Amino acid sequence: MSVQNLNGLNLFFVAAEGPPLSSEQDALDLLGETYGTETDVIVVPVTRFAPDFFDLSTRLAGHFFQKLENYQMRLAILGDISGPMAASKALTDFVGETNRRAHHFFAADTAALEAGLGRKR
Repeated sequence: MSVQNLNGLNLFFVAAEGPPLSSEQDALDLLGETYGTETDVIVVPVTRFAPDFFDLSTRLAGHFFQKLENYQMRLAILGDISGPMAASKALTDFVGETNRRAHHFFAADTAALEAGLGRKR
C-alpha cells in the first residue's frame, strides 16, 4: 500500500498482490487499513478482486461498493475490465452509472484515474 496526493485528494493504493477481495468484510478491512491516513479514495487494482466480483448476479460488487459508501469512502477500481463488460450489458450499465455518479468509479489506467478524480462530485 501507498498513499499519494492527486488533484488535492489523498489516494490509498492497495497492493496488487494479496488475497482476492469481494466481501463486505474485505471492504471493512480496507477501511481499517486507511485508518489515520486521511484517505479520500481507496484505489484497488482490478486484479485484486475475486473472479466472480464482476458477475453482478453474485451481488458482491454492489455490497462492496455500498459498504464503502456507508462509511463515506470513495473507491476507484484501476485496470481494464473490458472483457467482463463485453460479456455483460448489466456490468456495462453498472460501470456507466457508477462513473456518472462519480462517488466511486472505474478507471482503465492512471490517466483515466487522474481525469476521474478531477471531476466534480
